Amino acid sequence: MSTIRFQALKETAGRKPVKVEELDRKSAIFGSNVFNDKAMRQFLTSEAYQAVKGAVQYGTKIDRKLADYVAMGMKEWALSKGVTHYTHWFQPLTGTTAEKHDAFFETSFDGSDPIEKFAGTQLVQQEPDASSFPNGGIRNTFEARGYTAWDPTSPAFIFGTTLCIPTVFVSYTGEALDYKAPLLRALNAVDEAATDVCRYFDKNVKKVTPTLGWEQEYFLIDKALAASRPDITLTGRTLLGHTSAKGQQLEDHYFGSIPTRVLNYMRDLENECMLLGIPVKTRHNEVAPNQFELAPIFEETNLAVDHNSLLMDVMQKVAERHDFKVLFHEKPFQGVNGSGKHNNWSLATDTGINLLGPGKTPMSNLQFLTFFINTIKAVYQNEQLLRASIASASNDHRLGANEAPPAIISVFIGQQLTKVLEELEGVSNGKLSPEEKTDLKLNVVGKIPDVLLDNTDRNRTSPFAFTGNKFEFRAVGSNSNCANSMTVLNAIVAKQLKDFKKEVDALIDSKKMKKDDAIFNVLREYIKETKNILFEGDGYSDEWEVEAAKRGLSNNKTTPEALKARVSKEALALFEELNVMNHVEVEARYEIELEEYAKKIQIEGRVLGDIARNHVIPTAIRYQNILIENVKGLKEIFGSKFEEIGKEQIFLIKEISEHISGINSKVEEMTEERKKANALETAEEQAAAYCNKVKPFFDVIRKHCDKLELLVDDELWTLTKYRELLFTR
Repeated sequence: MSTIRFQALKETAGRKPVKVEELDRKSAIFGSNVFNDKAMRQFLTSEAYQAVKGAVQYGTKIDRKLADYVAMGMKEWALSKGVTHYTHWFQPLTGTTAEKHDAFFETSFDGSDPIEKFAGTQLVQQEPDASSFPNGGIRNTFEARGYTAWDPTSPAFIFGTTLCIPTVFVSYTGEALDYKAPLLRALNAVDEAATDVCRYFDKNVKKVTPTLGWEQEYFLIDKALAASRPDITLTGRTLLGHTSAKGQQLEDHYFGSIPTRVLNYMRDLENECMLLGIPVKTRHNEVAPNQFELAPIFEETNLAVDHNSLLMDVMQKVAERHDFKVLFHEKPFQGVNGSGKHNNWSLATDTGINLLGPGKTPMSNLQFLTFFINTIKAVYQNEQLLRASIASASNDHRLGANEAPPAIISVFIGQQLTKVLEELEGVSNGKLSPEEKTDLKLNVVGKIPDVLLDNTDRNRTSPFAFTGNKFEFRAVGSNSNCANSMTVLNAIVAKQLKDFKKEVDALIDSKKMKKDDAIFNVLREYIKETKNILFEGDGYSDEWEVEAAKRGLSNNKTTPEALKARVSKEALALFEELNVMNHVEVEARYEIELEEYAKKIQIEGRVLGDIARNHVIPTAIRYQNILIENVKGLKEIFGSKFEEIGKEQIFLIKEISEHISGINSKVEEMTEERKKANALETAEEQAAAYCNKVKPFFDVIRKHCDKLELLVDDELWTLTKYRELLFTR
C-alpha cells in the first residue's frame, strides 16, 4: 500500500471521538450571538430600535444620524461578547460568502487616544474591490469601485471574534454583483403582487412573506482520507475510482443509527447553529454511505438563504475540529446517490395565513386554489427559466441520473387535488348560477379541507411537488446558493399574480361579473392551459421523456443548454418589469455562469489528466514490471511448459498495457480539445466546447483507470479507494 494511503488510513484509525461540550437547552442559547430583537431592545435607544424595526417590517429608510446610534449599540453589544473586528458579510457570484475584517480599534493621528470606534457610515456602507469578483464585464480591472450596503432585514451575528453584518453588493454604477440584491427585489415584487390578490379575500392583509425551508444533504469524509485524493481536494468530487462491492444496495444506511463520531459532529454543529440563530431541527442518515442531511424550521426567505450560506461555512469549520471534510458536491461518488438541497417554498400573510395551506371554509379554500393554480401556471409559463436557475456543472451529474428529479420540469400535485382541478374545470363557462355556485363551493371547493399533509404519496422523481401546504423544489443542487432559484421562483409567481389580477379585474369591470365568478373563470382557464406541466408518474422513465417532448416541455440536460433561457426575450422582459434585474445584470450573470461552467470542466480535465498520468500509470507500470519479472522466472523454471503455465500473467500484462495506452491517448486528445476550447472567443462557445468536446473524455479515461484499479495489486495502489472513503467513519 502506498505511503500516503497507508498514512491516511492509519491516521483515521487512530481518531478519538471529539467530546462535545454540553450547552444549555437549545431554547436558552438560541440566537445568543445574533443582534436580534432582544439584543436591540437592550443596546439601542428607543428611536434607533423603532428605525430598525420599521426598515425590517415596512422597508423604511434609516437616516445617517439614527444609523450612528444603531452602530453604537451594535458595537457595545459585540464588545460585551469579546468581539474585536467587524465585517460586511456578503454573497458574491462566486457561490461562497465573502468578508473583510476591520478592527474596532482606532487611534488619533499621533497615535494617542486609542478607542474602539464603529460609526454609522461603517455600518451602512463599505467599499470592496468590485473588479476582483465575478462581474460579467460590468466592471473592468481599472474600474474597481463597488459597494456593500447593510441589509437590516437580516440581523448581524457574531462568528468567532468577528461581528458579521449581512449586506448587498453592488457596483459603482448600481448593478447587483451578488445573489442577495436580486432576491430582495424579487421578494418585494411577490409581496406586492400577492398582497393585492389577497385583498380579494381579506382586506386586512398588508404584507405577504415568502417562506423557505431548505434541506441540506452532504457527505462527511475523514479529513486525512480526503487529503489523500487530489481530485477531492481540487474539485470536491472523485474523478475516478471503482465502485465499492458494497454501496447503498442493501438500503441499510438511510435513517439508520447515526455513527458516534458523526453524531458528535452533528451535536457540535447544532450548538453553533443555535448560537447563530439558525433553527436546525432535523438530522438523519441519507441513502448513500457517509451521506447525511439536516433541515431547519421554515423562515422568511431572505433570512433562510443567509442562514443556509452561513451554515455551509460553519459546517466546514466545525468539521475541521472533528477531522472531517464536508463534501457539498452534487455527485462526489459514482455509483451512489448524490446530494440535493430541496427548497420548500410557500407564502404567508401578516395575518398568520399560509396561502398554500387549504383552509376550513369554501372562501379560504378559494384563496388557496387561487395561489395554488397561479403557482402552477407560473411554473408552466417559465419552466425553462426555472431549470436555468438550478443549472451548474456539478448539478448536471445529478439531474436525470435516476436518483434525482429529471432535467424536465414538471409539477406533481397528487390524485386528490388533480380531481379537484378536474371538477373545477368542468363547471360551465361564464357567470355561475346560484345553484352552480353553491354546488361548486360545497362539492368541489368545499372538499379541500380533507387535504391533509399526507393525503398523497410523495413523488421523489418530481422536480416541483406539492406536499400538502407548500411546494418542494427538489431539483436544487446541494452546492448551490438558494437565492438563485428563489429569485426566479418568486419573480415568476409575482409576474403571474399580477397578470391574474389584471384578468380578474377586467372581467369585473368590463363584463360586470361578481368577484367570485371572475376568479373561478380565470382559474378554470388556467387549469386547461397548464395540464401539460402536471405529471404524477415516474420521472426517471424513458417513456416520460417521450411524453414530455409531445407535451412541448423542455429537456435541457446540460448547463450550456439550460442557461440560454436566462437571456431569452421573455426572461429579460420579466425581470425588468418587476425591477428584479435589468438586462445588464441578467446578461452579466449569464456570462459569469458560462465562464464558471467552462472553468470547472477545465479544472476537472487538468486534474484527471494529472492523476491518470502521475498516479495511475506509474502504479500500473510498477505492477506490470513485477509481473514481467514473475514471467521471466517462470520461463526459467518451466522452460517449454511456460506457455501453458504463464498464459494468465501474459494476458494480464497485455491488458494492463492496453489500459495504459488508452489513458495516454485519451488524455492527449482531451488536452488538445481543451486547447481548442480555450482559443474560442466567447463564453458561450467555450462552455459548449467544454461540454460537448472535452467532458466526454472523462468517462473514457475513468473507465481505463477504474479497470486498472481492479487489476493492480492493492498494496501498490496510491489512491484511497471507495470502500475506504465511504465506509471509514
